[in-house]
Amino acid sequence: MADLRSTSTKKWSRELIKAEAPSWRPEATFVLLLLQSLFWLIAGLSAAPFVLGGEIHMAGLVVATLLLALGTCLLAIGVLWRRRRARGLAIALEVVCLFGTAVLLLIPLGFNKGPVSMLVNVALPLAIIVLLRKDGEAFS
Repeated sequence: MADLRSTSTKKWSRELIKAEAPSWRPEATFVLLLLQSLFWLIAGLSAAPFVLGGEIHMAGLVVATLLLALGTCLLAIGVLWRRRRARGLAIALEVVCLFGTAVLLLIPLGFNKGPVSMLVNVALPLAIIVLLRKDGEAFS
């Protein structure tokens, strides 16, 4: 009797879907990077009134945060276009974010340790790293 397991439709369709389906990871990473960029944009804009109130040293922080938000947005576009360099820079940015969060968690500076802060500063970068790390072959 012939071995019919190798010609099963279930196995064949699974292999066909796996071979032809494009990866969705860059698109998901694009959305998460845009979210992160929006968070930084809001943080930069919320620091701007302090500059108008006389704290001139905050102007540098506003400009740096807005440039970081712009760079993250451009990085998200690069990831969406599946650029290998954008993937590497995004992973490096998220590792730096995680390192900064770890430093803020260890040093008692009054860092907010609530659930929203942990989601934005820990879970979001980890999710981006996991999405980009596993899909290197999707980037040309």
